Amino acid sequence: MKIPIIILCILAVLFFLGWLGLQIKPKSFLPYPETTPQLKTIPLPAGLPMPVERFYKTVYGDRIPVIETAVIKGQAHLSPFGVKLPARFLFVHNAGKDYRHYIEATWFGFPFMKVNESYVDGNSHFELPMGTFENDPSITQGAVLGLWAESAWFPAIFLTDERVHWEPVDNKTAMLFVPFGEQEENFVVRFDPETGLIDIMETMRCRDAGPELHKILWLTKSLPGQTIPGSKLSAVGSATWLDQGKPWAIFTLEEIHYNVDVSDYIRQKGP
Repeated sequence: MKIPIIILCILAVLFFLGWLGLQIKPKSFLPYPETTPQLKTIPLPAGLPMPVERFYKTVYGDRIPVIETAVIKGQAHLSPFGVKLPARFLFVHNAGKDYRHYIEATWFGFPFMKVNESYVDGNSHFELPMGTFENDPSITQGAVLGLWAESAWFPAIFLTDERVHWEPVDNKTAMLFVPFGEQEENFVVRFDPETGLIDIMETMRCRDAGPELHKILWLTKSLPGQTIPGSKLSAVGSATWLDQGKPWAIFTLEEIHYNVDVSDYIRQKGP
């Protein structure tokens, strides 16, 4: 049975519109009303593994800023279903302790899928159009590792938080240990041998909800291109599950403010 030409034309137009809508970037979120104040600093600690010391001297020099909070906004591309979706994001951090995410995937610039996610006061919340998870053990484990992976946009916290420590591996690799309740999780951190900056962070993270912690190798990578204003840190990063083989998300930072008041903002939903 032949499909009528008019039906084929309608399908072609719908396909084109679907594709076109995914090529349009959403508008950026409104700027946060506060700006970064003058930051206190501490001396670069002695005894760090060689690539770690090189990294911090490259990024900060001999004085390390004390960063307590961060508000991060930007654009993203997400591929949760194998289709590349434009998005905009807001991340709010109480550094090393709490965070929340708000993400909007868009079509023709209009949001059609919203994500509210948080880890605040030790409680995890993950809200999708398909369902909501509260304090799910696997979601919580993933949230804690997500919190620390995103802290690479303000890596001073890896030195100023006394619960965090580095261990040497070789001249371009080190282990980063971070708290998870009364236990620890860890990242393998690989540094670019030419720039000295962080290239890839690897960890075993839970992806799917459930009481059993089924972990998959998860990689976050700094991508070349634009940098955070006034910094050598990359403003572009990707996240990849090893079994998927390619990034499911690419985030491009547009705005970041440190040490602003997030006491209420981190407990809200939406932008």
